[in-house]
Amino acid sequence: MNADAKTHAATREVLVTEALLLIMVVVWGVNFAVLKYGTTQFAPLAYNGIRMTVGALALLAVTFWSREPHPIRADIRRLMLLGVLGHGMYQLFFILGLARARAGTASLVVASSPAIIAIVGRLLGVERISRRAVMGIACSITGIAFVILGSAATHGEDASVVGDLLILVSVVCWSFYTHLMTPMLSRVSGLQITTWTVVGGTIPMLMFAMPDIVHVQWSQVGPLAWGAVLYSGLAAMGVANLFWFRGVRVIGPTRTAMFSNLQPIVAVLVSWPLLGEIPTLWQGVGAAGVLGGLMLTRQSSATEPAHGE
Repeated sequence: MNADAKTHAATREVLVTEALLLIMVVVWGVNFAVLKYGTTQFAPLAYNGIRMTVGALALLAVTFWSREPHPIRADIRRLMLLGVLGHGMYQLFFILGLARARAGTASLVVASSPAIIAIVGRLLGVERISRRAVMGIACSITGIAFVILGSAATHGEDASVVGDLLILVSVVCWSFYTHLMTPMLSRVSGLQITTWTVVGGTIPMLMFAMPDIVHVQWSQVGPLAWGAVLYSGLAAMGVANLFWFRGVRVIGPTRTAMFSNLQPIVAVLVSWPLLGEIPTLWQGVGAAGVLGGLMLTRQSSATEPAHGE
């Protein structure tokens, strides 16, 4: 393959990856409203334990059906341990925070992940960030600040500081997980990584959730509640995570994380008709900043591995 053909193939792979990441954004953006609804139908930990179990079982079925070569046992153990951090602890703090906060506000806190992932990457010495990417992150954070100010002006004291802080802790867990998991991408497929990390995270989550699960009145669980479980368990935990890992492999963790800045836009628009969270003019201004930051980062290399990979 000549140089032009290689360049064309690489460009095409990036474009396909970015298209899949946009689908991921929609799935995860809608998921904020779905999760918020789910926590009104179940106790938060019970809901998370049930939907994570659904997602883990579905991923195991797909993994065995695909007949992909399984990772060696040492890699499976490492992936499951990483899953305790990236899915177990992340989901524990996230669902407890979401139960106390608004769906739109929660999505804004999660949108801080690019900056936190970049900071964690620098602390771990695994990536550099270009000047343009720094400008993009700053622009996006400014946009997020406008959205938060708009939300605070509209809802006043209804926003839960405790909930926001819990979600922020979950983002820190995800940031460390993303970087610690990245070296595995060179020898393990995204499907295998998603499966074994979700399984690893589901086990401790079930331990925390079991007291609430045993008290669920199953006969009173309606079709919409089960739909929320299936959507957040299959689409959000399964399909969207596969797209996330492809992004990390192809364009790097920080640039992939920048796409999460689009989640608040989707979450706010979806939460408006479903949850009655009316967007404001300031949120529109903030959304423009988020989009501008994403475009700045997209035009840059965003990450350069310090170890030369």
